[in-house]
Amino acid sequence: MNAARSQLAAISLCTLTLCSSSSISHAAKVTIQQNETSGLKSWISESQGFSVELIQLLPDFIRAIYMSHGFPESEFEEIASYCVFGSVIKNASNKTLEYDVSNWYYTDTNGKQHKIKTKTDWLEQWQKAGITFSWTMLPDKGTFYVGDWQQGFTTVELPRESKFDFTYKWKLDGIEYSDTIEGMSCAPESISLPENM
Repeated sequence: MNAARSQLAAISLCTLTLCSSSSISHAAKVTIQQNETSGLKSWISESQGFSVELIQLLPDFIRAIYMSHGFPESEFEEIASYCVFGSVIKNASNKTLEYDVSNWYYTDTNGKQHKIKTKTDWLEQWQKAGITFSWTMLPDKGTFYVGDWQQGFTTVELPRESKFDFTYKWKLDGIEYSDTIEGMSCAPESISLPENM
């Protein structure tokens, strides 16, 4: 798990401060950052008072987390088979913000849309396996007042290094908005770090 420990160090260098027809779509301001040591990327999207940051995480990092909480191998390997992103979401407006991950989706390079596997989906699966642990995943829904924020994992079921577009929705004072981060990519299976890391 040296790669997992290395990624923890690498992530600390990143900025971790981490389709309804009635939706209003705006062009988000998207900032892409790449860690100089690990090469891993993060996308920060700011649009209509909603800030979303998605940070690539390595499979070994995910394995290490769930192994440490006693997950059986079949379960932690399934999670690690997904593209997992550390997610930080924040209400940057002066209004009440609501979000619902069940309305979020990603579009692969063939144009096919896929729903995000939500925290509720994961918990139902884990409970069937006798797992009571309930942390780490981004909560399905939230109501944020000014300055409120939340973090957790977001999971995308695509092969390593796949490209995709990520569409998310939210409401400000009851009005629904949507935006898309184009050209995102899954993390690689592993990275090569300098020997002095």
